[in-house]
Amino acid sequence: MNPERISLVLTALAAVVVVLTRVRMAASHEAAGRLDVPHRLVNLHTLFGVPALALWGAFLLVDSLREVVGYAGLLCWWVTTVAGLLLLVRWVPAHGRHAADPAADSWGEGPGLSVLGHVGLLIGSLVWTWFLVSGKLS
Repeated sequence: MNPERISLVLTALAAVVVVLTRVRMAASHEAAGRLDVPHRLVNLHTLFGVPALALWGAFLLVDSLREVVGYAGLLCWWVTTVAGLLLLVRWVPAHGRHAADPAADSWGEGPGLSVLGHVGLLIGSLVWTWFLVSGKLS
């Protein structure tokens, strides 16, 4: 597979992560996990994820766009990635006498889906960075 196809597949998967994170975390005020995370973090994830998808997708699909659009999209992906990894903090076990049991939702047991999505987004961001910096995408 060539770098363009790999990047397109990873972009589609990353779009799913951004959308599902928003849906999962905004569906109720009580998100799954052990710790509460600020809703601003979810908003940051979405606020940078949508432009990342638009800029990076446009960079990949339109030949006449300059690399600056690709770097802007990549920067947005990195902010989205960091915000997503910080969202995983909600699964850290809380200790102490007043610690509550983890909240559950209908998305499955435990953090597996979240970890898969956000670690996948981290890997995607690393691959995109390598492709763009090495000149494989231009």
